[in-house]
Amino acid sequence: MRQALHGLPATSETAQSAIHQWLTENQSLRIIAIYSALPGEIDLSAFIQRHDLITWVFPKVRGDALTFHTGEDLRPGAFGILEPADGSAEVPVASIDAFICPGLAFDLQGGRLGRGRGFYDRMLSLSRPDALKIGICFPSQIVPNTFSEIHDVLMDRVLC
Repeated sequence: MRQALHGLPATSETAQSAIHQWLTENQSLRIIAIYSALPGEIDLSAFIQRHDLITWVFPKVRGDALTFHTGEDLRPGAFGILEPADGSAEVPVASIDAFICPGLAFDLQGGRLGRGRGFYDRMLSLSRPDALKIGICFPSQIVPNTFSEIHDVLMDRVLC
């Protein structure tokens, strides 16, 4: 899957339209966790700027855990990924209404194949039971089975 993602465009109008529709259907959401895109992931940075009534929070790697912070000032952090600068306001995971999650692959049962370090699964296991977990991907990232394990957190919905 890593090799298949090389050369994909940074944006997807179809995915952005799907997220816009999802936001329209879920207008009560106020705090949404987003991510800073790596190559092969859909870059939503321009999209979130057009939706400024939502508080968008970004992950920051802290050892083996992710914390979430407001994203006014993003800088290269762990693994070279843009993340909130030190000193940015932390937002408790329990305050987050929805998580938009990248991945290498997704299946139609909500399975998500991450990058192998377990950051998202550990963090999502601590989220509120009613917090929505939304996978975002290109259509080519949908596979028949991600072979989810007991510790893997399923997505409530996958948008492409």
